[in-house]
Amino acid sequence: MQVTLAKSQLAHAIQRMLKIQDMKKILIALDYNPSAQTVAETGYTLAKDMQVQVILLHVMEEPAYYATYEYSPIMGFNSNFIGPETLPPNVNENIRGGAEAFLQKSKQHLADDGIETMVQEGIVADTIVKAALDINASIIVLGSHSRRGLDKILMGSVAEKVLHSSPIPLFIIPTKG
Repeated sequence: MQVTLAKSQLAHAIQRMLKIQDMKKILIALDYNPSAQTVAETGYTLAKDMQVQVILLHVMEEPAYYATYEYSPIMGFNSNFIGPETLPPNVNENIRGGAEAFLQKSKQHLADDGIETMVQEGIVADTIVKAALDINASIIVLGSHSRRGLDKILMGSVAEKVLHSSPIPLFIIPTKG
């Protein structure tokens, strides 16, 4: 038997389950996957139902990552790079600017000027947990791309790594992509 809850019922159920009455902030971690919009919308709905502050986070990888075939150009990036040896000296500034623009577009899509945005650099899973701890987030919202097999072995799962290292509760949104 499958149970379907309304979004507000889900928010209240999570609050009761976590026994947290003083939740203040939800950190929503977004990547450039097309499913980021779904993650942002779902996390935002949860935050509004719980009446807490929303912080959108994007973690920048090493600049060389954006020159690899793993990187999927979305939101203004393109695949002009052939390899790390061809990266221009100001690539970090360009990547950061693109990440900030991406988060601003996400914020505009959610139509809430009260949303804060953060761009951090580092290993994605570790940086998500550190950012959540630094801002004293009550919950972390992120998507899981449902990778399987060799893809999961080679690329790993950010959601799984965050799950195993975070002392903060997670709300993982399964996505395909």
